[in-house]
Amino acid sequence: MIPNHYQTLLNAKANGQKLLAVLIDPDKGNTDTWTTLALLASANQVDLFLVGGSLMVHQQLGACINTLKQHSNIPVILFPGSPAQITPLADGILLLSLISGRNADLLIGQQVQAAAALKQSGLELLPTGYILIDGGAPTTVSYISNTLPIPTNKPEIAALTALAGEQLGLKLIYLEAGSGAKQPVSLETIAAVSGQITVPLIVGGGIRTGKAAYEACKAGADVVVIGTAFEEEPNLLPEMAGAVKAGHKTT
Repeated sequence: MIPNHYQTLLNAKANGQKLLAVLIDPDKGNTDTWTTLALLASANQVDLFLVGGSLMVHQQLGACINTLKQHSNIPVILFPGSPAQITPLADGILLLSLISGRNADLLIGQQVQAAAALKQSGLELLPTGYILIDGGAPTTVSYISNTLPIPTNKPEIAALTALAGEQLGLKLIYLEAGSGAKQPVSLETIAAVSGQITVPLIVGGGIRTGKAAYEACKAGADVVVIGTAFEEEPNLLPEMAGAVKAGHKTT
């Protein structure tokens, strides 16, 4: 039976189980680092790998995915920065629509370009409303996407944007402060969005401590994503994993 990763996300949400995802940019690693990462992630019960980046300079996407899958059983989900980042080697793909911006190319244009390749790939498609939140510093994704993030002090805008995405049929909402953000998505924004939607909520960018991961879970994040913090200090992973598990809802 082919795994249904979206159903896994729904089941986790229904049970109050919080998930940890590690975001990997293939441009920033090699076989040795990916092997170490896969083993460390398996030992700490990471739930998902997200693989991709705003730019893909070194063409290492396939090698990265193969290494991760060789050394772990953790699902690998593509987090594509462009239609060129599609490969059947992964288990699924976040089919992103940048609903916080007004750049038509990232709302629907690139999705049209990718449609035929996605149909042929056999990947599980996870339609995702992608929402950029101001993280206190310019980020690669805001520059590449040519869009402005939602101000951090406007949680109501983020909440209604997410609600509109769900009403349009998107199956996930992803709040993103961006790689290199000075601050994570505010707890007020996470809570406001979580209170408006019923689909799983992913939160990433600027989450650098176990405390921040725990607070994001308690505010309403269903999946917490760490990237830059893990790249800089891999030994943080046990702390992050423990914090996310501590964020599980209890009855």
